[in-house]
Amino acid sequence: MSGLLSEAARRFCDAMAAGFPGPGDTAALRAAAVPGPPGPAVASVRDTVAGGVPVRVYDTEPGAAGRPLVVYFHGGGWVMCGLDTHDALCRTLAAASGAVVVSADYRLAPEHPWPAAPDDALTVLLWARTETTALGCDADRVVLAGDSSGGNLAAVTALRAPGLAAGQLLFYPPLDASMASASVETYAEGYFHTAAHMAWYWDQYGGDPAHPHVSPLHAPDLSGLPPALIVLADCDVLRDEGLAYGRRLAEAGVDCTVQLHPGVFHGFLGLPLPAGVAALRAAAAWVAAVG
Repeated sequence: MSGLLSEAARRFCDAMAAGFPGPGDTAALRAAAVPGPPGPAVASVRDTVAGGVPVRVYDTEPGAAGRPLVVYFHGGGWVMCGLDTHDALCRTLAAASGAVVVSADYRLAPEHPWPAAPDDALTVLLWARTETTALGCDADRVVLAGDSSGGNLAAVTALRAPGLAAGQLLFYPPLDASMASASVETYAEGYFHTAAHMAWYWDQYGGDPAHPHVSPLHAPDLSGLPPALIVLADCDVLRDEGLAYGRRLAEAGVDCTVQLHPGVFHGFLGLPLPAGVAALRAAAAWVAAVG
């Protein structure tokens, strides 16, 4: 752990932070969450509805069979972002892994506080399980995935649906609403994703901070969960809770790999940084090998 951003990451961090509103104004934050550059071409991209939840399905090879199926939950503090902001990331993951990716447009807080988002996440997983054959996928190769708050939803859904997923792919997830780790203080300001933002997101989201379906790190028993890949940024408020979750999974006998990327900040995934490219490439390879 270096504790310092690379020069390139620092430039991106400062540029992103300069145009990003502080916590407290939901409308302003949502307006600032705009899609980045487009992702790769994918043979079939279609919008549909999964048990009442809007989803977008990415399929690089329609008609194929036996592939992994990724159920993806976008980040944004449970307050912002959606299918369009994460379109490029989902395209990249589908193209690089060969998996079908189902991106979920779950309900957002504060209009729809906890447990709306995790309920939608579970609904999409259950829908995806019933559609695996139609989607050309293997029901034994379903992966729950997400970045930031979406990583929380992936972890929570794995807890709520034992035996229904073969893997969980967690990109810098918030896992403890108490925010009681050292990295919260170390990286509270100056690294784009601030401690003040995270505390505000938790407040909007709601729920009992000690409940394991709010804070998976508080779950009393993690045994029996599917294999996990946890991808973390070194310079991130959420770093230490991700490390702690990885340790707890391993202690519970869960096959868990933690990849800690030095010199980068929360949100580096998909940025034109070597670490972002490497993280997505490694995640895609991990997905391709699931099952």
